[in-house]
Amino acid sequence: MLETGVGCDKSDQNRTYGMGNPGYIPAAQGAPAIFAPPAAGSQGPTAPPASMFDSMPGYEGTMAGGGGGFLPPPMPAYPAPKPEPGPEQPHWNIPSISENTAREAFVQFASSKCCYSSAPAKDGVITSMEAFNTYRYRLETFTETRSTEWSHEPYTGQPVDAFSQPPPGPWDIPAKSPNFFLDGKQIIKVPYTSSVKTCHVCVGMGRRPCKECAGAGNKMCWVCNGSGYRHGNDRCTHCSGRGRENCRHCHGQGSTQCETCRGKQQLLVYINLTVKWTNNSDCYVVEQSSGLQSDNLSSVSGNELFRDSQYMVYPVMGFPDPTVVQAAQRLVSEHTAKYSQTSRILQQRQTIELIPVTRVSYSWKGKSHIYFVYGNEYKVNADNYPATCCCTVM
Repeated sequence: MLETGVGCDKSDQNRTYGMGNPGYIPAAQGAPAIFAPPAAGSQGPTAPPASMFDSMPGYEGTMAGGGGGFLPPPMPAYPAPKPEPGPEQPHWNIPSISENTAREAFVQFASSKCCYSSAPAKDGVITSMEAFNTYRYRLETFTETRSTEWSHEPYTGQPVDAFSQPPPGPWDIPAKSPNFFLDGKQIIKVPYTSSVKTCHVCVGMGRRPCKECAGAGNKMCWVCNGSGYRHGNDRCTHCSGRGRENCRHCHGQGSTQCETCRGKQQLLVYINLTVKWTNNSDCYVVEQSSGLQSDNLSSVSGNELFRDSQYMVYPVMGFPDPTVVQAAQRLVSEHTAKYSQTSRILQQRQTIELIPVTRVSYSWKGKSHIYFVYGNEYKVNADNYPATCCCTVM
């Protein structure tokens, strides 16, 4: 739900702002050349007041700093197409890796560890190899979200179009999306929302009191600590005995250029539309009895058995492992409920991979040990490697 922001005064709602309009007077026209700083300790407001923002039709909940939040997508003008079920999949199996492949992967693993001796990997005798292939189901939902916020920039003569006609709705503004399943972001200035306002930070002066000297233009001399003397009656040469020196930050002027309007005295105020494309991904890995923790499998790839990409996918049917079917039904339902309310679903994709896992038993110095080789990358896990040492860096 959008938060309700405070609009401008009713008397200002039908006014068209711009340099070309009859009777338009720049807010700070004729300001004195010499800046008169506010009272000590006063630095002016940092957040723009609510009165700076006009009430725009269709954007009443928009606030500064992203206060408007995300905008729910409009209801589609036609019913969404019903997902079509994919074909039933036969049972696939990947043969176990060879003994030479298992040994080469083990040797490379040992060589990558500075404190591991390569002797067990090279000289150990492989006694058995068991394949524990497992399935990984992944669902990706590519979504588009939109949010609005008031923004501003120094006014340097940019077009001013507020109230010349109603602005388009946030979901009616065209945006160029990236390829499916690739994250992206685009910020668009909403047409017919731009107006000119007096800078709220410097109150239209273009300058602000210097923070270093509090607007005084000078500071206590750091050499003599303000006394004017260094040793006894020796006058301080740094400040010529005055006890104070010009502020280097403002060069003695007591004020600096306003960082918000960059000295222009006025701001162009408008609504920014932020469009984000996000690839939301969840996966499920079937538990296998090899003893290898499933978390290890997140860093490797497998052999893709099934791929289905369409606007809305239908959960996998007829797959030989029932846990994959159940996971597909659960994740498709969760993604639809989670993302359809706050974003626009553009495309979904579901895949099934078969990840090879081989448990290798070997003997070294009369004792039995095991390690795992898994994934297409032949990654190795050997938590209890039998020949390690403790290294100390001096």
